[in-house]
Amino acid sequence: MPFNERLDKAFITFDAYNANDPHQEIVNGESQPKELMYGQRMTEWLNKFAPDAPEYLQLAARCQHIGRWEIPRSSYPMDKKGYLQWRNAEKVHHAKIAEQILLSCRYDTDTIEKVKFLLLKKELKTNPDTQLLEDVICLVFIQYYLEDFASLHDDAKVVDILQKTLKKMSARAITEAGKIPVSTKVGTLIAQAVG
Repeated sequence: MPFNERLDKAFITFDAYNANDPHQEIVNGESQPKELMYGQRMTEWLNKFAPDAPEYLQLAARCQHIGRWEIPRSSYPMDKKGYLQWRNAEKVHHAKIAEQILLSCRYDTDTIEKVKFLLLKKELKTNPDTQLLEDVICLVFIQYYLEDFASLHDDAKVVDILQKTLKKMSARAITEAGKIPVSTKVGTLIAQAVG
């Protein structure tokens, strides 16, 4: 992939913002900011799954969860309605932060609007760019977060989440997900979800 100075600057700025995440995870024996790792994993998977993705999609993937910790889940009711309200508030929050960073990196209005459109998850299932971003989100979840999620919840809930995840994915992404190594337990739960 040819070097793009503006894209590189945007990635560095997104990463610097996400490096402030107080939530940490252990990666290769070292503690790392959770959303910093998430953004880098999104880029990794996008490059693997759609290496020719346009620049605005590369930007949206990298800042998908930017500043996520700034709106705690606990600030909304702990029910399904509260969860959806929190998710919607997060999308708007990500889009606002991304817009400011992209303006500082001298991106044009058209590119910024495309990134915001993707971060707000508009036209899922009908817009190919939104679908591609959703595919990458699901692949990152399966590779990096599913095992932990499965260990924290009962099997029925995990199967339900997997069924919802599969519904969001394209056929190509589901095929790609099948190549991700998982534990025997998670493999069984995936088989039940597909079943």
